This record gives sequence, structure tokens and C-alpha cells, in this order.
Amino acid sequence: MFACLKLIANSNDNDDKYINIWGPGLSPQEIVMPARYFFIELKKYNRNQTNNELKVILQGSKDGRACRIRTNLLKRIDGIYIFRYKLYESCDSLQINVMYNDIHIGKSPYKYGSVFSDECNCPIDMNSWQNKWQCPIVPERILKDLKEFIEIDWNNLREQIINAFDKPGSISLCHYIIKSNLVYRRCYGKYTGFKMFIDNILLSLSRKVILPDTEFFVNLGDWPLSSEAVKYPILSWCGSMDSFDIVMPTYDLTESTLENLGRVTLDMLSVQGNVNKQWKDRKPKAFWRGRDSNKERLKLIDISRQHPDLYNVSLTNFFFFRDKEKEYGPKADHVSLFSFFDYKYQINIDGTVAAYRLPYLLGGGSLVFKQDSSYYEHFYDDLTPNVHYIPIRRDLSDLTEKIKWAIINDKDAYKIAVQGQIFAINQLLPKDIFCYYVHLINELNKKIISPIIVFDDMELVELDTVVHCACRLKDEL
Repeated sequence: MFACLKLIANSNDNDDKYINIWGPGLSPQEIVMPARYFFIELKKYNRNQTNNELKVILQGSKDGRACRIRTNLLKRIDGIYIFRYKLYESCDSLQINVMYNDIHIGKSPYKYGSVFSDECNCPIDMNSWQNKWQCPIVPERILKDLKEFIEIDWNNLREQIINAFDKPGSISLCHYIIKSNLVYRRCYGKYTGFKMFIDNILLSLSRKVILPDTEFFVNLGDWPLSSEAVKYPILSWCGSMDSFDIVMPTYDLTESTLENLGRVTLDMLSVQGNVNKQWKDRKPKAFWRGRDSNKERLKLIDISRQHPDLYNVSLTNFFFFRDKEKEYGPKADHVSLFSFFDYKYQINIDGTVAAYRLPYLLGGGSLVFKQDSSYYEHFYDDLTPNVHYIPIRRDLSDLTEKIKWAIINDKDAYKIAVQGQIFAINQLLPKDIFCYYVHLINELNKKIISPIIVFDDMELVELDTVVHCACRLKDEL
């Protein structure tokens, strides 16, 4: 796996034949994130080395004292390390020391002047931000979704959407307006708690980049809302073949982007660093855990009972088919997703909509068997069947046959697993999620022809605490 993963490196250290260090965390003055990160590849890799031999030490100062910084070094099973660090305050200076056996390697020490914490309100213009972050071109998914709407006149659509979907018992959505880089909203429906995910990503972005004045509606539920009968430009976590919702990264992936090295334990970086078994040491079985949110999940239990040598699958909860618990139980205890990767094969089956764990399954380096589905997340169009994952029929009728193929063709199965992990590393890490949201907001704004006005019944979304940073003082001066 380690040789394949070198393909993703965009290193500044190619002159050094023994070390490769790269990633956005090496540009902390320009790329501000909740937790910055970079990768370290030791090309002369000794599998018996310990984390004590490789050390990354941060030295930050503020007003003559040490900055408050949290650090985390993760070791992937392929010999590549992930280093993360979180600034709890801005630093007047920062130095990153990457050392092996107490000797600086690569271009270490990396020295920087003032480095801002993620809580600083220091937005820059859109073009500068995208250039500094090296965001890729606009994702095809965004262009495809917006192609359905030649122009968006909210003066005509606004009340139609509210009237169509203001159904407190079944649907919840929020109306957002960004004006002068401030975020306003009004929500409709009974269960609006998931607004925090949109609030948080918009506030985070507004501290980094000057967003265009814009207006949009966000679906807070899982099911897509926009259909041929009610075709409206609504942002949703999940899309489907028969809906017209504009898809954005899921709330789960969004939260893990904002809260990695924070309050979440599962994110796209930690899932790489907490896998303990190499491919050859993983059990040649298909692993799955989940609740009973789809009839195919019940069928998976039936299939597994016919082939116990190929499967380790169980239901963890009964909600949709409570009357079936005696037949398909007993319920299994919840298992850490990190433990999933003790097995070579992972099964991705729809729940009520797309199963939002797919990014993590790909990131863990096992071979994913993905059910054919009409639902999709924002990145599905970029996945290639039999390159990044193994496709299986909706009714799971070919699942056992394909697992047997993987066991017999272990090298080919391993290659697909590696390519799936490379995809996740290249397209689903925190920097990629920030870039996707900025592209989405920017492209959506190009379609709007109505004036952007903040209404009296909207509330300002703001942080509980205000962080004063040097960038704001310079602006005032």
C-alpha cells in the first residue's frame, strides 16, 4: 500500500531521497483550519520503528510566552505518519520541528511568523483564498446539480418553498442569507437541531473568506425534497436519481471536518491512524454493523447465516422492523468503526438513504462492497466501480459470489482497496470539504438574479465568544 500512496504526495522535499513531507499544515499562515495537518513519509521505512524515533515538536510564542497548542501524531500501517495540531490562540511565531532520532529531517525546522487560530475573524477575498488553499476546479457534481436551474429568482420561489415544505411534523428546513459576510437564518419545522452543522460551517467559512451575498434553503432531513412536482433549488445532505436537490457534504463529514482533534473521535484522519492491521493480517470476511433501516439489511442477515464462514454481520438496533427482532436478533453491541478494519471486506448498504459511513470505509483501506443505489453523496460521481470499490446488486444477490472472488483474487482485491483509500485521501479530507462548500456557495450565487435582502424575522447566527486577532487591528489601522 505504501508504494501506491506515494502517488498522492505533492512534496516540497523531493530533493531528499529519504523523506517526503507534505500537506496543508505546512502552510499555516495561509491555510487556517480547526486542526491543521500534514503527512510524513519515511521512504526507508522500518516496520519495527516506533513513534519515539520520529518526533514532531511545535514551538509557538505569543507575548513572550508559549502558545496553547494541542498536537497529535498518528501512524498509518503503511509507514506514513499524519501530524495534526490545533492552535487555541494565535501565535506571534511558530516553528515546526520534524526530527528522526533527534535529527531534523526534510526542510525542518519550518519557521513562520504570525499564525492565526481558526477562531480569528480574518476573511480574505474569494480568489486569494482559493489560490492559497489550492482548491481544485469546481466539482462536476455542483455543476450538474445547478444545471437544472437556469436562474434563481427568490422573489418568486421563496414563499413557494416555505408553503410547500413548512410541515412541522415531517419536514424541517432553514432559510439562510449571507449578507456582508454575516450569516442570518430562519428555520421551519419541529426538529431543527441539525441547523448547527450548517451554522458551524458557514461561520467557519465566513472567518476565512469573504463570501458572496447569497440566499438559499437547506433541508435538515435525510430524504431529498426537490422533485419534478416541487422542483426547487434546495441544498441537501443526500441526493437521488429522481430528485433535484443540490448536494453538499453530509452533516457527519462536515462535523468531522470542523471537529477533528476536537469533540469527535471519528474523522477522516483518525480513521487512517487507528487501523492496526495490515491487509495480510485482516480476516478474509465481510464485516457489517448497523440498524434495521432497510429491508436489504435484514436480507444480509439471512445471507450471512447461510455462509457463516464469509460474514460477520449483525444488527445493532431494531426500529423500523421491531416485529422482526426475534427472527433477526439478538442485537449486537456497537463496535468502534476502527475495529471494522480487522476485516478485509466492508459492506456499504443504504439505510433510510445513502449510508453516510462510506468515506470512512474507504479511508480505512478495506475493500468496500457497495450496494447499487439511487441515493448518492456529493462525491459518488467521482468513484469508479471495480476501481475504488466492488459494486453489488440492490438485492444483494451477487454479494456472496463477489466476496468469494475477492478471496480467490486477493492481489486484485487489495489493489482496489488501496485505490479506494487513495480516493478518500485525495478528495475527502478537511481541506477538500472546505473547498467544496466555497465552490458550492460561489456557483449557487451566480444563478441568483433577485436582490439579497435580510428579512426582519431572521436571526443573526454568531459565535458565543468574539476572538480579537491582529488581522482585525491591521484592518482598522
